[in-house]
Amino acid sequence: MTVVTRFAPSPTGRLHVGNIRTALHNALFALKHGGRFLLRIDDTDLERSREEHVDAIHADLRWLGLHAHDFVRQSQRFATYEREFERLRDAGRVYACYETPEELDLRRKVLLGRGLPPVYERKPAGAPLPQGVAPHWRFKLDHGRSIEWDDLVRGHQKFDPALISDPVIRRADGSWLYLLPSVIDDIDLGITHVVRGEDHVSNSAVQLQMFEALGAVAPHFAHEALLVAAEGKLSKRLGSTGVDALRDAGIEAMALLSLLARLGTSQPVEAKRTLGELAEGFDFSTFGRAPAHFDLAEVEQLNAKLLHQLDYAEVADRLPNDIGEAEWLALRGNVAHLGEAAEWLRVIRGDIEVTEVVPDDKPLLAEAASAAAELDWDNDPWHALTAKLKDSTGRKGKALFLPLRRALTGRDAGPEMGPLVRLMGKDRAVSRFEKAGR
Repeated sequence: MTVVTRFAPSPTGRLHVGNIRTALHNALFALKHGGRFLLRIDDTDLERSREEHVDAIHADLRWLGLHAHDFVRQSQRFATYEREFERLRDAGRVYACYETPEELDLRRKVLLGRGLPPVYERKPAGAPLPQGVAPHWRFKLDHGRSIEWDDLVRGHQKFDPALISDPVIRRADGSWLYLLPSVIDDIDLGITHVVRGEDHVSNSAVQLQMFEALGAVAPHFAHEALLVAAEGKLSKRLGSTGVDALRDAGIEAMALLSLLARLGTSQPVEAKRTLGELAEGFDFSTFGRAPAHFDLAEVEQLNAKLLHQLDYAEVADRLPNDIGEAEWLALRGNVAHLGEAAEWLRVIRGDIEVTEVVPDDKPLLAEAASAAAELDWDNDPWHALTAKLKDSTGRKGKALFLPLRRALTGRDAGPEMGPLVRLMGKDRAVSRFEKAGR
């Protein structure tokens, strides 16, 4: 069996971290098993779907590196849905209903008041039909046996169909709801594994009977625990933290994906450089049932760790032209976001604002200017300079290194000074020491 998975977003807004996690897990599972990962745009709701959101989904997935093997749109498949709908109606598995939303709501309240499950009550055969009212359509569940499957995350699942309302699959205006078109698409596209959030578990129970009614073998299901904010409450930020916001904040795609690949599993979260590395250890058996806690601070930490190990070739096209391999190797260990490299470029080659110099440090810096001017700058000027000053002044440790760093960079911390000083050059270093030592 060739594994085929799909990511099926609705184009009603930008992708956020919950969507990204679903897309990633589908892509990783297919990649691990040498299968195919498909993108399906669920745009049956023509009123709410927007073409700009379709374009944004494509752009977001490209930035994330999640490249689909194929792409389909539900809005181009209405004729197929109509054909299968008629087949189900002829088989007696689809029937018309005429209740208004208000009538249904009132009946649910009555049933709840009686201590009964608020399940839709089928009308007896031959019941009079209202005139001039367009029906909505429901799928008729088979109450004769339980619905069961072995979920890849949740284990064995069992539902009593008699306790589930026959689902509405088509509105009175002829438009489609999610359930039936999704099943038809999964059959036509040969989907073998459906990976989605646990909020779809009851949908899967219903859809299993739809697969059977259409004479198809159902795919395997994996229902994952939903994301929650780090503090344990459902976070509005998770719905608003989109790919565009993360990208604009300087987050590397692989930093985000490294967290989302392991979040909610028993595996350690590590900064990985490729999807292939993430796919190697991807296993649904490691996923727990507890909510997965998402924290942007963890993404930031992974972002820094990832940047610290990236080679120049992996970031060259996103760096300013003035930053070459030597500059990147000197700076990468001290940047949390790629954009910070440009700030350090100004330290290396531009002008800096030096903090006020402690009077006791001025003689040290003046001596540093003289010593630096005499050094062989082609070897290791920083260590030669500090060794000479240590001998001549008796200073060591922070008392020696901090005033020198401040004079050269205007900062108390940063990249290793050896490579930085060589990139800065003799003339600039001597000038900064002279200015600070006056």
